[in-house]
Amino acid sequence: MEKFTLEILFHIIGIGSASGLFLNNNSLYVIGDNSGFLYEYNIENKQLNQHPLIDNPTQNIPKNLKPDFESLTHHNDTLYVFGSGSTENRNKMIAFDIKSKTILQKNNLVDLYAVMQNFGEIKPEDFNLEGAIFDGENWYLFNRGNGVSNKNTIFTIHAKNLGEEFALISVNYKLPKIKGVRSSFTDAILVDDKIYFLSTAEDTKSTYDDGTILGSFIGRIDVKTMKIDFTQKITATNKFEGLTFYKKENNKIEFLLCEDNDTELLETKIYKLTLQIK
Repeated sequence: MEKFTLEILFHIIGIGSASGLFLNNNSLYVIGDNSGFLYEYNIENKQLNQHPLIDNPTQNIPKNLKPDFESLTHHNDTLYVFGSGSTENRNKMIAFDIKSKTILQKNNLVDLYAVMQNFGEIKPEDFNLEGAIFDGENWYLFNRGNGVSNKNTIFTIHAKNLGEEFALISVNYKLPKIKGVRSSFTDAILVDDKIYFLSTAEDTKSTYDDGTILGSFIGRIDVKTMKIDFTQKITATNKFEGLTFYKKENNKIEFLLCEDNDTELLETKIYKLTLQIK
């Protein structure tokens, strides 16, 4: 068991269904799975800015039309935003420059996602990417196993650009259960040579329909072995879907978390999770 504390750090009005975040100095970048914007929240002056990611963006896109931006990762000065791939509307990847505040490129990853589904033996209805990491050489994409097959899979794609030729590896994981419901990946980040991930137990057999939230875990995977070091239940009520590094000192590491409230309410709580690590 790892010792931890979880507390609400602040509220942001104007963002709903938060699904990913990245802290850069005093700016917190947030995506929502029903929004067409990348949000930039200044922690010091509490100012919220919106950066359009799609044409004619709105804050509450209907479920059958939304791009379902679930994953946010960064490398150098570029943010990469991924759609979940769970329907044909959700295959976008957008690269955003945080210095110029401009979109560098937009890609449709439908072909890559099809290759991943085939390689990982995941049916289209069970394919649902909710976490992404890019270290400059490898992309790690996390399939959330909340479909019928419970395929919690990490895809490792060796390529500097997702449009290039690549080598592909997939590893399946059995994540812990709550009340008989297996948890599934909802986000991940890389700190040193460790992947820290979030997983949530949600009582549903669908990548599309929401279910009763039973709780969330944090866990850690060693990048060299791709084996899980530990998992720790951190809540019995929250569906945490976003994770970013905050600070690390001595035997303590801190993260910021956001949750998907599965409503149209434009309000987001940002939590601070503190873990005692060995």
